[in-house]
Amino acid sequence: MNCNDSELIDDSDGFVDGEDSQELYEHFRFVADKGQELLRVDKFLVERLKKSSRNRVQQAAEAGCILVNGKAVKSNYRVKPLDIVQVVMDRPRYEFEIIAQDIPLEIVYEDRYVLVVNKPAGMVVHPGHGNYDGTLVNALAWHFRNTPDYDVNDPRLGLVHRIDKDTSGLLVIAKTPDAKTNLGRQFFNKTTKREYVAMVWGAPEPPEGTVATNIGRSPKDRLQMTTFPLDGEEGKRAVTHYTTIEPLAHVSIVKCVLETGRTHQIRVHMKHLGHPLFNDARYGGDKVLRGVNSATYQAFVNNCFDVCPRQALHARTLGFIHPETGKEMFFTAEIPADMQTLIERWRVYTTGKSQK
Repeated sequence: MNCNDSELIDDSDGFVDGEDSQELYEHFRFVADKGQELLRVDKFLVERLKKSSRNRVQQAAEAGCILVNGKAVKSNYRVKPLDIVQVVMDRPRYEFEIIAQDIPLEIVYEDRYVLVVNKPAGMVVHPGHGNYDGTLVNALAWHFRNTPDYDVNDPRLGLVHRIDKDTSGLLVIAKTPDAKTNLGRQFFNKTTKREYVAMVWGAPEPPEGTVATNIGRSPKDRLQMTTFPLDGEEGKRAVTHYTTIEPLAHVSIVKCVLETGRTHQIRVHMKHLGHPLFNDARYGGDKVLRGVNSATYQAFVNNCFDVCPRQALHARTLGFIHPETGKEMFFTAEIPADMQTLIERWRVYTTGKSQK
């Protein structure tokens, strides 16, 4: 289930799940009175939220969008005196209309219910602070401008998950409310298939494994996420399965399969392993972290930074059950030109190094 229904909150947008989507924003907060009698949280919220229904609140709880004292609760949780009850979404409360813009879309698949696109690196997924136009959603507004049943401002439609601005790859968009609810449930239940390809510094050891930690916002830098103990109070559980596809001198190509979808999950977990993504400025990958100390090598790496001027991360595969037909859908987006050129340059460098 996904926390995205306008019947629950009249100004919300979709609760989405993806590699870079798990920052949650408070939309409503209620503090229970000192004399509060034990009351199910769904009943507690229905009494306080306008334009809501008990069913919608229960769906929100199922999606992890109802917090009590900072922790997600089920709809049968009983509110106690002084409990802090929050309704959260994947981004701040939305207060402006999305404008249609004629921006090219690479459409991988489309039918009456879903749309799958291959997002280029550098495109922000959704309008927000500092990025009010030029986003994927602005492009979708243009694409659907002649589709009367699709209102890009309707939170019951649209993106089910998202990826970071400088990450390329596949995204699915729901064209009907039922499709979004169905797909949201699949992401929440972790039954979708998501595989990323990345270039990292060094060679992970072991070459194949699983990283399981909590991930939360760094107390030292609010723009970064960081790892916390899996059994601790801070952060949320995050699991990434990785496999080294190809070691290349001082970098490696790795495949990452997400079990969860926390903000910057792959980037944070690779840094946690000591192998930041190549040219990931936020997590220290935009420096020479492996290799020889020579002007020639430094120039080579700087040239590679120029070739792929972003973190080398691509959402290559996406699989889900079609919300209407029940058939399994599976899509692949080839590694984009900037990452492919980057890989080829490291292959040439590795071959030359081995022949000396």
